[in-house]
Amino acid sequence: MADNSVFLFDIDKVIRGKAPKNYKYIPRFLVSYIKRIVHQDELNKFLGENTDKVGVDFLEATLKLFDTKVDIKGIENLPEGGPSTFVCNHPLGGLDGISLGWVLGRHYNGRIKYIVNDLLMNLHNLAPLCIPVNKTGNQSRRLPEIIEKGFQSDENLILFPAGLCSRRVNGEIKDREWGKAFITKSVETKRDVVPMYFEGHNSNFFYNLSRIRQLLGIKFNIEMLYLADEMFKNKHKTFRLTIGKPIPWQTFDSQKQPLEWSAYVRDLVYKLR
Repeated sequence: MADNSVFLFDIDKVIRGKAPKNYKYIPRFLVSYIKRIVHQDELNKFLGENTDKVGVDFLEATLKLFDTKVDIKGIENLPEGGPSTFVCNHPLGGLDGISLGWVLGRHYNGRIKYIVNDLLMNLHNLAPLCIPVNKTGNQSRRLPEIIEKGFQSDENLILFPAGLCSRRVNGEIKDREWGKAFITKSVETKRDVVPMYFEGHNSNFFYNLSRIRQLLGIKFNIEMLYLADEMFKNKHKTFRLTIGKPIPWQTFDSQKQPLEWSAYVRDLVYKLR
């Protein structure tokens, strides 16, 4: 039975769950600040007004909320026939994934699935676009199961092999090293790989905060708390999505290790700029 309950962001509940013993000592102004930077009230209002929209329709409604437009280059490269693996850089950590899902979901009549490790996957509005898994254990531990089910399905898959959104390194905004799972699983299930490049960036504040956190040796990704705020900062923008030519799965032979092939595809993605 589908879960039609409305998912709402509740910062108080999240903090109580993460720090039940210390919750009463956390200053209320800090909790209020977190609610403000995650735009809790605005997002909950949007979710409440769009309970009837699911899948690609919900992605379209989200793009309308942010007045986001996508300039697509290379649409003729989208393959027909068997399911493919779509891989892309991850510069924004939000609107890029929503835009990709909308573009590919429209083209393939909703026959797409995300493979992501993200809180937003709790939204029932996105359930049709997610890999169904048993609800035992946290999502990071279930990621291998999610990946396996995705590649064994007949759906087109959307992946961000870097896992996290891009950071600025030596003045250049790029993904960290890509994982190899999309290579090994695409070969195993005979899926061609389609490279895509999404042009965009977050604010200097986001990248500077990330750099300071790393210099201080803090492992918790504090800057991730600001991803919703970054989405609102990117309102009213047009982003370019460039779709490259499909790479036949037979390309990924034993001449390179899977991680080397992954780096090869990553390089191809950035050459699409």
